Amino acid sequence: MKAFSKHALRPPKHELNELDWKSCVSQNNKRLADHLCAFANYPGGGFLVFGVNASGLPYSVDDKFVANTVNTLANIARDGVEPPVSLDHSVEEFEGESLLFVFITESPVKPVHLRGRMFDSSVRVCATTRKASENDLRSLMLNSQSSKWETLRASNLLSEAEIPPKLNTKGIFRLLDRKETTTSTELMQWLVDEKFVIQEPSGDAYLTNLGVISAANTLNDFPDLGRKAVRVIQYAGLDKSRTTMEQTGAKGYAVGFEGLLGFIMKLVPKSEEIHKALREEVPIYPEIALREIIANALIHQDFTISGAGPLIEIFSDRIEVSNPGTLLPSKATDRLIGTQPESRNQELANAFRRYRICEERGSGLVKAGLQMELAGLPPIEFFEGPNFFKVTVFSPRTFAQMSAQERRMACYQHATLKHLSRDVMTNKTLRERLKMSEKQRSLVSILIQECVDSGLVKRADPESKSKKYSEYVPHWA
Repeated sequence: MKAFSKHALRPPKHELNELDWKSCVSQNNKRLADHLCAFANYPGGGFLVFGVNASGLPYSVDDKFVANTVNTLANIARDGVEPPVSLDHSVEEFEGESLLFVFITESPVKPVHLRGRMFDSSVRVCATTRKASENDLRSLMLNSQSSKWETLRASNLLSEAEIPPKLNTKGIFRLLDRKETTTSTELMQWLVDEKFVIQEPSGDAYLTNLGVISAANTLNDFPDLGRKAVRVIQYAGLDKSRTTMEQTGAKGYAVGFEGLLGFIMKLVPKSEEIHKALREEVPIYPEIALREIIANALIHQDFTISGAGPLIEIFSDRIEVSNPGTLLPSKATDRLIGTQPESRNQELANAFRRYRICEERGSGLVKAGLQMELAGLPPIEFFEGPNFFKVTVFSPRTFAQMSAQERRMACYQHATLKHLSRDVMTNKTLRERLKMSEKQRSLVSILIQECVDSGLVKRADPESKSKKYSEYVPHWA
């Protein structure tokens, strides 16, 4: 436990901003909550010391008093203030008397206030606890760290022995391509460094949302995160009238990702190809494309939307991958391919990059788009709903089978991918992308002109008069 100021108990005896004497536990829970708020708002936190009378003279507290006091304060710290306050306690000997020291940790998120009463907070001034003024509240807010979903607690306080069985640490070490730790002390320190746990001074720790969603052996062990497990549903036809299979993942995203992708690839339709005189079944959807799209759905979802998680739906003609939450304000559906990486879950995105699941360079959808083109598949479809985002990949269709909108998006995405490769789109490159022959040049020319007229693409050189050898770039280039 943090070192306390024993000099405060020596003559002349006095209280400090970081230390308050108590001879008994107040029956006024509101007053106790005020003290917890004040110390949690104070730089470095502070102590409530039980076993000191009004004159500053120490007297011993017994075990029953300690148990009742700690239990009362812990309940208030958990349920009576927001955000919850972290406590530690210790019974220390001073001048032959047993005193109870309760340490209130400084909260990174301020102001700590009474639950449901944002502006009812307290501070420590001149060794007393008083109600926070408007200026105090402004100062606390300026010195507050924004709370990230990944760093929030996902469990109750657990002992060091209870933590390893909850997490598949071996899987994470394998993803990091590093040796496992050899001692429990080393493992706990690694979990802290990995931001999988928040360790208290006592040695016990809380699992974080990042630790659970990445490496949980069983997500259902954590009620708030169980609904964030990935669901895979396969349907018999083009709609949802007949379900042939439904499976919900059990593991954390990182340790379960390889198995999830392998499971999906077994479900997708196959086509026969001949390689070196041998027939071989090949999935009609490129694995790399599905990998990038699914990883994006897991990483960029809005975890604050309760009761919903990533969903992968397999139809006879398409795969739809959806996740809770809309796009960030700075994003638009027509600019997702090739834009700079940005995520509402930065810690999760960074972890997945280190686990080699994603690159966090904005290249994931570029890879997916290139793979779809190489396979001759329709363009990727992006759709933003009221509280969800969906990405759809379609099975093979000829130019004649594509809708007018699909043709235009194929043209636009091709121009985008070419531009990102420091190249340009031409009639020839678009014909190759659409698997069309020279005889169909005029059809492609009409499509390109439609995209120019609708503002999706533009001429790379506005001064050029050539039609046959015209070059095009996306409208934003």
